Amino acid sequence: MTIKEIFETMDYGPAPESAADALAWIVDQGAAFGQFINGTWTEPRKDFQSSNPANGETLADLSQATADEVNAAVTAARKAQPKWEKLGGHGRAKHLYAIARLLQKHARLFAVLETLDNGKPIRESRDIDIPLAQRHFYYHAGMAQLMESELPDQQAIGVCGQIIPWNFPLLMLAWKIAPALAMGNTVVLKPAEYTSLTALLFADICQQAGLPAGVVNIVTGDGAVGEMITTHDGIDKIAFTGSTSVGRAIRAATAGSGKSLTLELGGKSPYIVFDDADIDSAIEGLVDAIWFNQGQVCCAGSRLLVQEGIADRFHEKLKSRMDGLRIGNPLDKCIDVGAVVDPVQLKTITDMVSSNTEGETYHARIDLPPEGCFYPPTLITGLAPSARLMQEEIFGPVLVSTTFRTPSEAVQLANNTRYGLAASLWSENINLALDVAPKLVAGVVWINATNLFDAAAGFGGLRESGFGREGGWEGLAAYTKPKGSPKPLKPIEALPGDKGPSDPLDRTAKLYVGGKQARPDGGYSQTIYGKSGNILGQAPIANRKDIRNAVEAAQAAKGWSGTTGHLRAQILYYIAENLSTRADEFAHRINALTGARSGAKEVDAAIHRLFTYAAWADKYDGQAHGVPIRGVALAMKEPVGVIGAFCPDDAPLLGLVSLMAPAIAMGNRAILVASEPFPLAATDFYQVLETSDVPAGVVNILTGSHSDLAKPLAGHMDVDAVWSFSSTDLAKTIERESAHNLKRTWVNNATQRDWLGPKGEGRAFLQAATEVKNIWIPYGE
Repeated sequence: MTIKEIFETMDYGPAPESAADALAWIVDQGAAFGQFINGTWTEPRKDFQSSNPANGETLADLSQATADEVNAAVTAARKAQPKWEKLGGHGRAKHLYAIARLLQKHARLFAVLETLDNGKPIRESRDIDIPLAQRHFYYHAGMAQLMESELPDQQAIGVCGQIIPWNFPLLMLAWKIAPALAMGNTVVLKPAEYTSLTALLFADICQQAGLPAGVVNIVTGDGAVGEMITTHDGIDKIAFTGSTSVGRAIRAATAGSGKSLTLELGGKSPYIVFDDADIDSAIEGLVDAIWFNQGQVCCAGSRLLVQEGIADRFHEKLKSRMDGLRIGNPLDKCIDVGAVVDPVQLKTITDMVSSNTEGETYHARIDLPPEGCFYPPTLITGLAPSARLMQEEIFGPVLVSTTFRTPSEAVQLANNTRYGLAASLWSENINLALDVAPKLVAGVVWINATNLFDAAAGFGGLRESGFGREGGWEGLAAYTKPKGSPKPLKPIEALPGDKGPSDPLDRTAKLYVGGKQARPDGGYSQTIYGKSGNILGQAPIANRKDIRNAVEAAQAAKGWSGTTGHLRAQILYYIAENLSTRADEFAHRINALTGARSGAKEVDAAIHRLFTYAAWADKYDGQAHGVPIRGVALAMKEPVGVIGAFCPDDAPLLGLVSLMAPAIAMGNRAILVASEPFPLAATDFYQVLETSDVPAGVVNILTGSHSDLAKPLAGHMDVDAVWSFSSTDLAKTIERESAHNLKRTWVNNATQRDWLGPKGEGRAFLQAATEVKNIWIPYGE
């Protein structure tokens, strides 16, 4: 093509990137790889192959890790962990800094190898994936340096099992390994079967950086290897990024094991365009949102919602832009869309689109390469919100679209999904944008932008997009735990008795649901005895229908989440005031129930705790993250929603207040299952709530068997989180049942907590009562 022809056609000429160095590195390793365990390589086997999805050529032979090899990796990590943690933050920071520098020095090698193995355009690997991976190691080198001063009460969890997907192989590795190592943990990481090569190159980098043996271990293979890691008794934490179905299985498999768990799962993210948006900018953003990495992005803007007045014009301009996209050899720097990762994934995408019979399907009018796993950019318009392709993740270069009329309808449509990972919205009206963004159920919201990421801003989702955050200060919570070793907690039994009531006048205790005293659905009650054997009263026995009623009442009280922290603080102070006027009565009741003499101390501590969370209600602020863009990423603290909590048995009043107060201070609604052996303190307490201006449904109190109520409460689809500090070990039941909608859980695993001491309150409770939403707001002309 002559220069004259280029100017006349404005076609992009080819700009191929050489693969020679990357292929040479593979050959230097013998084109076959074993496992990287304890700082050395095992003998390679030819168990499966890594192939180039753009042409089907085999790149290398890989080994399927055996159970013995996984055991060896965990053993190495376990042995290395104490020394690595004792190295101190500065010592770990030097190693992380060295890794970051080596990633920079070998940046082009990593980029080319990533493109060969994954099929993404070299421009994306070179300009996005690799620089972000470097950024994570630099950032977390700083976190390691600051840990001792800024997180003095935290320590490493131990050995972390990490399982990463094939769409961002090196970047996901960095997201997982950098914070884990910074906080003093060691890791056993399994890369995706399709895309293991950059993880193996990273192992080479670890050797060059002088990382102590056993700190990073990398084992390759299919899902069976991931299952071995997940269920291994020697692993303390699992971090998984992948499909929702696998995440749900991991949640069930780890239930009751005591393992810490974070899940970053699928999404069906809305891309909302209002009629005052800069249409051309919104279309360019949409190209990045859905055709970036061939749409194989968990937070891809795959669900286009366009305001009705501009929909036709927007769709026509979008189709024209689609026709101008370039698809082909991913190593060509002029290519926009590369190859789908594997023939299996290509078939999945093809089958989902071809089976669709709704709406209008438009494939970009561009030629596909004659070989390789390529799929054309596709737009499907006119779909109903309930259509399968509007609800299910396609994980390919396929965009589905519908329209809306009003901002409220846009919010309703955007939230009409079981996912909650990310969202983009486009409007020139910043007031409208900042009104809509907090209403979207998503862990990340981009305003007039899309797919912005940084190590300083946490990333993660809600609902079936998983739980936990990666990056930022909030991401460190996933790799630390409080210092010290908690003692086992034995079940606490109710006091026995065989005498009648000391007072012949019966005080009828009921449940407290929706701001009203309610009789139990089952019509049963249990007799509660005091130390002398006298009957103190009867407590209602709640069942699953009472849980249903309590959840409905809590859902009806959504307005509480929109109130100000100042208002919530006033109500908490008012509760404390009213409890104080009846302090002697409650102290006597607690002493009678427990047979101890700590009632006055417990009541005083409960009043103090109400004051503490009243103080926090308008002070637990978010942050403006220092991300490297011209703009800000606002980390907003939002309520989780409806929290179900099993209260401590040993502190019948203080335990209930210690869970209720942080939950409602942060704007949540609570369903509290009172102390099982000593419930009457809770049934007295709702009289205080009734006189303290607590709106109906914000606090609901049930009594009965913790074991019987754990399954229906944890399994309820309209409950957003479940806590358990019961003396009955409910961890396995709660974590297993929570897998249905992947709600957050916080369980004590039958260990003690000193409710009168400093660990009975504080930031841990506030963190459990909030979600972090990062709203990215670029600014400037």
